[in-house]
Amino acid sequence: MNSPAYLQSKSIPLGLRYKTVVGADEALKLGKLNPFNLLDYQFGIIVACREMVQRVTIQKVDVVVLTKNSERVLEKCLNSIYRNIPVNRLIIVDGYSTDNTLRIVEKFKEKYGNVVLLMDNGTRGSARMKGINEAATEWFVFVDSDVILCDKWFEKAKNLVKEDVGGVWGIEIWEGIKNPIVLKLFLKITRKIFDLRGGTHDLLVRRDAIKDISIPRDLHAFEDAFIKEWIEKKGYRLVATYDPYCIHFRPPEAWTINGSIHILIENLRFGTLRKLPKLCMAYAFYTVYVLYRSLSKKIKS
Repeated sequence: MNSPAYLQSKSIPLGLRYKTVVGADEALKLGKLNPFNLLDYQFGIIVACREMVQRVTIQKVDVVVLTKNSERVLEKCLNSIYRNIPVNRLIIVDGYSTDNTLRIVEKFKEKYGNVVLLMDNGTRGSARMKGINEAATEWFVFVDSDVILCDKWFEKAKNLVKEDVGGVWGIEIWEGIKNPIVLKLFLKITRKIFDLRGGTHDLLVRRDAIKDISIPRDLHAFEDAFIKEWIEKKGYRLVATYDPYCIHFRPPEAWTINGSIHILIENLRFGTLRKLPKLCMAYAFYTVYVLYRSLSKKIKS
């Protein structure tokens, strides 16, 4: 009687065999493991167990939030963080807010007792560096102060972590997009923009991937692109996903034509020349959508 096909399989190079680990038993079924090689089988078990341990050891994480006059959405943002992330410490880097931002931060400090407040009067680049230097957990999370995280955000992001992953980014969805066709197009373009320039709306980061990073202090925009490129240069990959995600409550001025053009100019000003053509096309869609939304609002009123 002939042995089953998977028992007759030849061993393949070790690096290729375990590039994507599926566990020893599953590898047997797929014919990618030679069961007559005891050491081979044991190694498969060890690798599978290592991945399992890695997934469960990401338990608590520091969360870094940059703020400056962020009272509009901040309380909802922080509630979504504590509801969906096992927070070790909430690290707020504030740009000397003059509204109720610091009162809201103090409220959460009194409630949870694990809030760290840092002040920075520089750029987003310098503020992010302060947050990175303060974060102490193996993994930490960047969350923008004007987003609300989806349910089970951390559990979903954690499940995407592998040995070669340096970060997991959940896509941002602008609040108020209801047309399914527009939403589908928006998601597609936003996903492409992340490939070009990264994003820190809701980003789970491996600390080892950026522990020696030095973001230029004068980088007020595209600091997220700098972080993305740094992680990739370290040999890690960034996972961009549609789930988890966050809802982005853009400021009111962003929904005006002038505000949209200002954002476009700011991004193009700090962007690299090789990325400008593709970014122009992508941000043109955003500008058109803002115009469409503004006109729709005027017609309804």
